[in-house]
Amino acid sequence: MGCLEFLKDFFLGFWDYETPQVMVVKDRKLGVIYRAVQFLVITYLIWHVFISQKAYQETETRPESSVYTEMRGVAMLGDSVQDTTEYVRPSEGGDVISTILRREVTHDQTQGTCAEHYSVANANCTKDSDCTQGEIDFDGHDQRTGRCIPYYNYTFKTCEIKTWCPIEEYAVVREPALEQAIHFTVFIKNAIHFPKFKVLRGNIKPNKPKKLLQCHYHPDTNPYCPVFKKFSELCRTGGIIGVFINWKCDFDVDPSECIPTYSFRRLDMRKNLPSSGYYYRFAKYHHKDGVEYRTLIKAYGIRLDVIVHGHVRPYRKYISHMLTAHTCSIICDWIMLTFIDKNEVFSEKKFDDVSKKPSQPITTDLTLTSYGSTHSDLSDGVPL
Repeated sequence: MGCLEFLKDFFLGFWDYETPQVMVVKDRKLGVIYRAVQFLVITYLIWHVFISQKAYQETETRPESSVYTEMRGVAMLGDSVQDTTEYVRPSEGGDVISTILRREVTHDQTQGTCAEHYSVANANCTKDSDCTQGEIDFDGHDQRTGRCIPYYNYTFKTCEIKTWCPIEEYAVVREPALEQAIHFTVFIKNAIHFPKFKVLRGNIKPNKPKKLLQCHYHPDTNPYCPVFKKFSELCRTGGIIGVFINWKCDFDVDPSECIPTYSFRRLDMRKNLPSSGYYYRFAKYHHKDGVEYRTLIKAYGIRLDVIVHGHVRPYRKYISHMLTAHTCSIICDWIMLTFIDKNEVFSEKKFDDVSKKPSQPITTDLTLTSYGSTHSDLSDGVPL
């Protein structure tokens, strides 16, 4: 029966309505505690929450972004004119773009058989039995035929392979560096969207496209000019460069003040020589007298990786300013109802159940002064 009574009281009490009752307690100690706690909470909110952490703001750290890049400049390589079609990969631009600074070219390769390079393991031989037919060395060029042949015009021999001949190490032609690349510029167009707040921003100032043909980026004088000059050191050595576009915006101010900042950092390991620099291979094919030829190009250059970071902190339009008073009231009510003398009297006046019939008044030395409201003043007749 006790369990049923408890469940019945709980169910019926669940539908009760509670409303706060104002009660003034004239107690100096309790008042000092209340103001002290209030001061600490306000100090915490102002200094830590608002100033230090800016917790009153919402944030978005994963915006949507698109990047378009374009290399600009013309250079001379001997008597040949090199434009963006010749030295830029890929030509359509994107968040990754590379510039060819120096080339190593192997002309007119055809598919056939020729000698393996002598630096490949077990490639040197004196007789056919030193070469295993069908063997493939992943550090070499292709499949071995099982024959031992002279290494081109030299007296020593290496194993014969089936591949594009002549091999690159033997027939490569090293072209001079594109020294005029130090004058090249990079145009970077970036659009960023903060979907949470429906804000779209771009790194190009609207209505001024013609000035982009003549400007160069400067963080103070030209923050909206997305045209950057290359670095002379990288034009000599090559490497991988990270171009970081940082959108750190605060929508407490006008969104038009949201301007990106740019930073550059080399991403390849300069101290580790085998891993430093940047190069890749590609080929150009043509046919002559029914035979397919290719020109193999090993290109050294600079690769630009455009990396976009976005972090926005717009103003939160609602701030729970009642937190301070609510927290202080909870603490002081707990002290009043637990530790202070006459806590039973305070409890009776603070929690009143109007659903029950009024019982006989309890005789105490408590005097109430009423002015037609629920406001009770316990200062008269009760020394607290």
